[in-house]
Amino acid sequence: MERAIDRQRVLLQHLLPSPSSGSSSHAPRSAGVSASACAAGDLAAYHRTASFGDDVVIVAAYRTAICKSKRGGFKDTLPEDLLAPVLRALVEKTNLNPAEVGDIVVGTVLAPGSQRGIECRMAAFYAGFPDTVPLRTVNRQCSSGLQAVADVAASIKAGFYDIGIGAGLESMTVDQVQGVPKVNPRVHSFAQARDCLLPMGITSENVAQRFVVTRQEQDQAAVESHRRAYAATQSGKFKDEIIPVSTKIVDPKTAEEKPVTISIDDGIRPNTNMNDLAKLKPAFKKDGATTAGNASQVSDGAAAVLLMKRSLAVQKGLPILGVFRSFAAVGVDPAVMGIGPAVAIPAAVKSARLALDDIDLLEINEAFASQYVYCCKKLELDPEKVNVNGGAIAFGHPLGATGARCVATLLNEMKRRGRDCRFGVISMCIGSGMGAAAVFERGDCVDELSNARTVKINNLLSRDAQHPNIRSKLGWNSVDVDFLNPRSTIRSMTKRIRSRAIGSTSQVRFQKLRRACEPNPSRSCRARVLDMTKRSSCWDSRATKSGSSWFANHGVGSRGTMKRGVGFALGAEDANARECRLHLAPADLDPKQRGDGPLLDALNYITCLLVPPNLIID
Repeated sequence: MERAIDRQRVLLQHLLPSPSSGSSSHAPRSAGVSASACAAGDLAAYHRTASFGDDVVIVAAYRTAICKSKRGGFKDTLPEDLLAPVLRALVEKTNLNPAEVGDIVVGTVLAPGSQRGIECRMAAFYAGFPDTVPLRTVNRQCSSGLQAVADVAASIKAGFYDIGIGAGLESMTVDQVQGVPKVNPRVHSFAQARDCLLPMGITSENVAQRFVVTRQEQDQAAVESHRRAYAATQSGKFKDEIIPVSTKIVDPKTAEEKPVTISIDDGIRPNTNMNDLAKLKPAFKKDGATTAGNASQVSDGAAAVLLMKRSLAVQKGLPILGVFRSFAAVGVDPAVMGIGPAVAIPAAVKSARLALDDIDLLEINEAFASQYVYCCKKLELDPEKVNVNGGAIAFGHPLGATGARCVATLLNEMKRRGRDCRFGVISMCIGSGMGAAAVFERGDCVDELSNARTVKINNLLSRDAQHPNIRSKLGWNSVDVDFLNPRSTIRSMTKRIRSRAIGSTSQVRFQKLRRACEPNPSRSCRARVLDMTKRSSCWDSRATKSGSSWFANHGVGSRGTMKRGVGFALGAEDANARECRLHLAPADLDPKQRGDGPLLDALNYITCLLVPPNLIID
C-alpha cells in the first residue's frame, strides 16, 4: 500500500506547475499534491479507475425456466430442488472448486426466513458445496435476487472474500402472498405506514390514475411483452441461460408421477392480442385498468450468479460476462410503489458516473404494466432498449428470483449484441414503496486497451472543452483514429493542436519517454493514463531532454500548444523516471457508440501502439 501511495505522489508531483520553466529540481513537494486538481469535468468520459484488476465481474449466470405457479412445470417441485440445479451449473460450467466460494447469498421473499434459509443450505449440499461454504438469505421483496448479487459484489469489493454467489429463489406454488396477520393500531395515525399495507394491485391502480396511464397503454405493453418473449424463445436466445431441471409432474386425478425435464418458460402466450385483453375485467377496482392480462404472473423459479475479482477470473482463465458497476436502492411513496425504477435508475446511473443516454439496454421488471409504462415515459426511454426479450408479464415474476434472473438475461443479450451494447441496467419496484437498480458493463469490452472508432460527435469532454468557441478554434469536429497507421493519427492530432492553439500561456510540451521506459530486460515500467480536464494547474511546462530520440523517430513533434481543459498524461511508476509521460489531444468518440471504449481508452490504445512493448498500460 505504501509503495502504491508513493507512486501516486510521484505522479501527482509531475502534474504540478513548476516554479520556473527551466527548473530541473525534483525535490519532493507535498504541498498541493491532490488528485482533485486533475479531476474530470462534469461531462467527462466514463472514468476508468486504476484498480482494473479489482473490478467485481460476473463470470457465469444461469436460471431455471420460469413456470406458472400451481399449474406449471414446477408445481410439484420443492424450492430446494429449484435452487440446487443452478448452483451446480455455476460450478460445473466454470470448473470452479466449490470450496473456494466465500459465501452464497440467496434472495427470497415469501417463506419464513429461517425455514427458507435451511432449505437453501440443503440446496447447496445437493449442488456439491462443502459444509465450509456459508449461506444466508436476504429479503428486499421484489428486488431480493438483485440485492443478493449486490451484497456479494460489495463483499468482494470490501475484501471479505474473492468469490461469491448471488442467487434468487421463489416457489409461489409452495408459498403464497399473504397480508400482515396482525396490524398495529398505530398504523391509522400514519398515512404512509397505512399505505404499506395496500395490495400491490391497488398501488398499480394508483399509479395509473395519478400519472394518467391508460388501459390501452397497459394492454399494449402486455402484448409487446409476450410478443418479444415468444420471439426470443423461438430464436433460442434463452438456451445459454436456462438450466434444464429434471423433476416430476403429478397428475392431480390419478396421483401418477411423470418424470419431466423443464427447460422452457411456460407462461408465454404468443397469441395475446389487444382484443382479447380488452375483454378482461379489472382485477382490483371496479373501474380500474389493471387486469390479469397486464400484470405479472405468479410463478416459480430460481437463478444464480457467480461473481469474483477480475484478477482472479483472469488467473483462472474464466470468460468475463459482465462487470458490476453500481447499485442503488431508493424509497418512494408506498401508495405508488411502482414508480421505484423511475427514481432508482437515475441514482444507479449517477453512481456509475454515467448519464442515462449511456445505457444501451435495460431490464425493468414488469410487475404491472401501469408502473412499467410510467417509468419508461418518465425516463424517456427508447422502447427498443427496454425488455427487448420480454418481461415479467410474459415470463412471470417469482419474487425472490427475478433480480438474479434479469442478470442472466441482460448479460447474455449484451454479449450477443457485442460492440453496440456496453452498459446495461436492471431495475424493479419494491413493495411498501422502494425501487432498486444496478448498472452492469459488458465484460468483453472492458479491457486495459479498449478499442476506439472514428466518429463525428464528441460529448465526452469537460464543460471547458465543450465550449463552442474552443471546439471551433481547435477544429475538434472529428479526429480520425487509424489503427493501421497510428503514427499518422498522432501526427494529425499534433498538427491540429499546433495550428489551432489558443493563447501562449497554456503551452504543453509533448514529453518524450525516457530511456527508463525503453525496452530493457532488467525493468518493466507501469503507467497510468489520467484524465487531465478542466484545471490549468494540471499542465507541466518543464522541458525534458532525455529520451527524446525515441519518439522523434516515430513521428511525434517535440512541442505543441493546447488550450487548458483537455489533455492526457502518461506517467511512469518508477520514481526515477520522472519525465516518463506523454500529453495528447483527445480523439472524438460518439457517446452513443461507446461499446468499444471511452475517450481515455481511445488515446490509451493509440499511445500503446507507439510506446515500447514492455510498457504496461493500466
